[in-house]
Amino acid sequence: MNQKTEIILINISGEDKPGVTSALTEILARYDAFILDIGQADIHHTLSLGILFKTTGDKAGDIMKDLLFKAYELDVNIRFSPISEKEYNSWVGLQGKNRYIITILGRQITARQIAAVTSIVAEQGLNIDGIQRLTGRIPLDENSRSTKSCIELSVRGTPKDKDDMQSSFMQLSTDLEMDISLQQDNMFRRCRRLICFDMDSTLIETEVIDELAIRAGVGEQVKAITESAMRGEIDFCESFKERVKLLKGLDVSVMEDIAQNLPITEGVDHLMEVLKTAGFKIAILSGGFTYFGNYLKKKYGIDYVYANELEIENGKLTGRYVGDIVDGKRKAELLRLIAQVENVDIAQTIAVGDGANDLPMLNMAGLGIAYHAKPKVKENASQSISTIGLDGVLYFIGFKDSYFGNK
Repeated sequence: MNQKTEIILINISGEDKPGVTSALTEILARYDAFILDIGQADIHHTLSLGILFKTTGDKAGDIMKDLLFKAYELDVNIRFSPISEKEYNSWVGLQGKNRYIITILGRQITARQIAAVTSIVAEQGLNIDGIQRLTGRIPLDENSRSTKSCIELSVRGTPKDKDDMQSSFMQLSTDLEMDISLQQDNMFRRCRRLICFDMDSTLIETEVIDELAIRAGVGEQVKAITESAMRGEIDFCESFKERVKLLKGLDVSVMEDIAQNLPITEGVDHLMEVLKTAGFKIAILSGGFTYFGNYLKKKYGIDYVYANELEIENGKLTGRYVGDIVDGKRKAELLRLIAQVENVDIAQTIAVGDGANDLPMLNMAGLGIAYHAKPKVKENASQSISTIGLDGVLYFIGFKDSYFGNK
């Protein structure tokens, strides 16, 4: 005679201590109960454990009795909820639904910010499956706190209007001074392998061509052209030619001095160390100059550098360049070519940049991130970081501070 199947959800809460999960699952094992799902979280030494299991009707009472006695012995609270087969099958049916990761990032994360984001999630008909903190634990002493904070939401469902959701997140990021990333949770997100950076105003906090222009006495002229090009107001290639022409006669010794004093962007040292440890291939794809890209290549062990080559004669710049200009279109082509060489699916690539000439590679990459970008770039990029340093990229990939020894 077939026994009726019982599905039971148990929720355990109380002070976290070694052996709780082991003791409770041992009881389930004794009765040959089948665990359908299990999840556990710990906040400030307080345990929240859920176990969904299946058993036969003749064993269910004994299992619950033994679990209740064990919970009393362990000084934890336990609650039992019967689940019907219809409810369970409906829950299983949600498995195929879209899953997304929402990353909230900033100097600090407030209740107002979390409330605003989760309100949009609810309005879009999505369910939050899990929330985790990616940055370290927060000390009460504000002077001891980290300069960044990040939490990650795992959500399930199909948004009513994904574009509207993305737009709402981008507006929130401006209004509440935070960054929000919306990514589909798939295998590609979990195995990125190639990352390509713009250089000027991304890896370094300056436009090198502006620095060269200042030394050549044409700083204001070149800066105005640079800013217009980065805003997308004029063609990059034409602006590049105009700016390089103004550098004619500058001594090459100036380039070495500038290279040795490049202002490295906040978070780059940490970011590069982690990326190399994690086995990423790293490329610089820049509308700047190879001289400075190669300096960073040596400093950080970067694998590829593609930028523009200045023509030099008799130790001075001629006002001309050598080879093709690395513009937005060329950056996207290089991203695709490097991915092919490294046998990396384009969905496993990341691109990071700040200017209009970075948009083609940002849109081509599996994850394109506009970093402290111009308004036009931020509006047209799927993800952006504007509140913290460049190592914020690590949180969009899903890395936690605890991976690197931070609690």
